[in-house]
Amino acid sequence: MQRYVMDNNKNTNVQDFQIRDDLISTLKNRFTTYGYKQVRTSTFESYDMYSNLIGTVNKDEMIKVIDTSGKVLVLRPDVTIPLNRMTTLNGLNTDNQRLFYVLDVFRQSPEQMDQKESTQAGVECFGDHSAETDSEIIMMAIHTLKDIGFRNFKLEIGHAGFFKELIQQTKLTEQELDALQSLIQSKNLAEMGPFLTQLDIEEDVRTAIQSIPMMYGNPEHVIEQAKSIIRNDSMEAILQNLIEINELLKAYGAENSVLFNLGLINNMNYYSGVIFQGFVDSIGKPVVMGGRYDNLGEQFDHSIPAIGFAFEVDLLIHAMQQQGLTNTQPLTADIIIRYPKEKQTDALRSAYFLRDHGYQVLTYSVEKTEEVNVEGKNIADFSVSHNTLYKQNMKETFSKPEELLSLLKKEEK
Repeated sequence: MQRYVMDNNKNTNVQDFQIRDDLISTLKNRFTTYGYKQVRTSTFESYDMYSNLIGTVNKDEMIKVIDTSGKVLVLRPDVTIPLNRMTTLNGLNTDNQRLFYVLDVFRQSPEQMDQKESTQAGVECFGDHSAETDSEIIMMAIHTLKDIGFRNFKLEIGHAGFFKELIQQTKLTEQELDALQSLIQSKNLAEMGPFLTQLDIEEDVRTAIQSIPMMYGNPEHVIEQAKSIIRNDSMEAILQNLIEINELLKAYGAENSVLFNLGLINNMNYYSGVIFQGFVDSIGKPVVMGGRYDNLGEQFDHSIPAIGFAFEVDLLIHAMQQQGLTNTQPLTADIIIRYPKEKQTDALRSAYFLRDHGYQVLTYSVEKTEEVNVEGKNIADFSVSHNTLYKQNMKETFSKPEELLSLLKKEEK
């Protein structure tokens, strides 16, 4: 069960939590239909584990604590890494291992100093490297967005290897590479041209890199553009992988939900294959991000193919609220039981009996009846002379809890 912490800096109430729980139930239900099983990881992780990994979470964004033994720990900054470690080191690396999670992650970025905690709901598939698995993962993200109620959304699909293959043909420093990635992500063509000109790069490689930000839009169109900058067999294989993924997504009927974006660069450098991110109306940030990371396990001395994604639950809720997709109606009960003092024992035992059979029951003494909105409810009135069940235009008397249950079941048929 998802736990919540009241935050005095936010407007939180019971309805907000109900919206959150309903959303999480929707996510979990969809993940389950694709054969995924829920797992969790520790809230506290060893700082050394993250500090020794290359191309993962920014160490400056981690929230560190020191335990009583003096060991430095971090609050879980990421779920993919500990799940990958668990799978590779604990003998779980069977073919097609499918896991999902709903967990809080903790980071502190300079841009959002007051936002240290967020909830992620994601999936990880281990042990299979194929276009079929890649397309199924992307389709699951699309399927889930439709479940939530979003109608106008797009998933941008790229490939981590395409840009990496071009960069390997240069001798850029880390600072130059960071600057170049920033220009590509922002599609800043005005500054990108002069920046590339001052670097010691072959002309055809420079032209290929400069064209990457413009390779965005209809998948077939982007594929044709990409063919013009293929420079080796690896890039040819990468493009073929994207072609296969696109054909499979069309087979799913998802062609109207996807775009290709070869300028898509994820901050997590452990991605090795297809990468993607999803956007919905009214939200300027991606609500879901994911991709293939076949090489991450090598940092735990066990190589295993893997792909996954994570939804940002808080962003999803914000988007739902912006688009009027949240149901803020108060909870309703299956039956309201009203009783006078003299019939309290009978009423409460009946309530227990109905709850034991799965009914949601609210009980009120007759003195509080006027405080309760009972419109549209099943109402069981206990009185000294007889007990009556009211259901719209129906009125039936009963004497025992079993008879009341029978009447309720009769109305359900």
